[in-house]
Amino acid sequence: MTETNVTAPEIKAVPETMTAAFDDFMGAFEAFREANDRRLEEIEQKLTADVVTRDKVERINRALDDQSRVIDQLALKKLRPQLGGRSSIADTERKAAFDAYIRRGDESGLRDLQAKSMSNSADGEGGYLVPDETDGEIGRRLSAVSPIRGLATVRQVSGAVLKKPFAPTGMASGWVAETAARPETATPDLTELSFPTMELYAMPAATQSLLDDAAVDVEAWIAAEVDIAFAEQEGAAFVSGDGVNKPKGFLAYDRVADSNWAWGRIGYRATGAAGAFAASGPSDVLIDTIYALKAGHRQNGTFVMNRKTQGEIRKFKDGDGNYLWLPPQRAGEAASLMGFPVAEAEDMPDIAADAAAIAFGDFRAGYLVVDRMGVRVLRDPYSAKPYVLFYTTRRVGGGVQNFEAIKLVKFAAS
Repeated sequence: MTETNVTAPEIKAVPETMTAAFDDFMGAFEAFREANDRRLEEIEQKLTADVVTRDKVERINRALDDQSRVIDQLALKKLRPQLGGRSSIADTERKAAFDAYIRRGDESGLRDLQAKSMSNSADGEGGYLVPDETDGEIGRRLSAVSPIRGLATVRQVSGAVLKKPFAPTGMASGWVAETAARPETATPDLTELSFPTMELYAMPAATQSLLDDAAVDVEAWIAAEVDIAFAEQEGAAFVSGDGVNKPKGFLAYDRVADSNWAWGRIGYRATGAAGAFAASGPSDVLIDTIYALKAGHRQNGTFVMNRKTQGEIRKFKDGDGNYLWLPPQRAGEAASLMGFPVAEAEDMPDIAADAAAIAFGDFRAGYLVVDRMGVRVLRDPYSAKPYVLFYTTRRVGGGVQNFEAIKLVKFAAS
């Protein structure tokens, strides 16, 4: 068999701009389409694909994933802290005081500001609130690397728990004439949803010489050190956390076949094969899952899956030979599947027997992230000499707030 000239793209150097990375990604996708079309033709003609062609498709598929990671990394670099900009005298004063505390352990400036504002910036466990700029920077970076946070509703609270009333059956209403009496409507059933915030911490370390270097932006350094650590922990919790000392992920709730769905559970559609898509019409389950949502949620729907699962779906075509998975239209946008955006969440499980490897839903309506205001830093120069530790904490909670807004694809016979 004559081998096609399509070869897997090689990433010889990391592109310096988002545009260059996106161009490389689109080039890889065109190579993937050509190789996969060849594979499908071989299957139609010989009922099997040549091993060389199959391996080529997988290599290009992995190259697409590598290119996507490069784009993600460049997107994060664009979110680095602003070193300049306008700020009030109070903001500048607080930043200077915080800088002195981080570099030298000098608390006097922060204590003076605390006395002036008649507020208590240090809690019973010690530590100080970081300046607003750093707090906001950590939040922005978390949104970029934690896809569920970026999709969900985020609420800030000043207390330890957010309690939210919810009417599963909706509010009662009725039609009346202009001058007719207004009879009292039935009392709706209300459910109280409780979202406690749990402590998330990171402890970056620095040498005193690094802190003494005036050229080092210590606020940017702290944000850079803790954002990935926080994002990895909370990203996993939003997906599969058990709710014990962490947020409860949407995969941790009871699951039930969508035909038997009830409030408090997450409905799923089965692929029809254990640990795989169905041999015939593999994409049918995706269509069924999309239309399992009500129209109001469906129009805001997003697919959530990891890279491996997306690599499998990338090969699917419709009856007219069009690929169901399409690359983003421009740099910074998401890929789409059947017209709906795809969010990559590496904490989603791989395709396996009984695994819920794909989620689809209106996560803005379905999942709630609760942030307690403020990020605290406690400077510890004693525990790990000669390093200075920075015990950094924030409090985060989360859970499903609308159980009909999220559906799952379960890789099972039923």
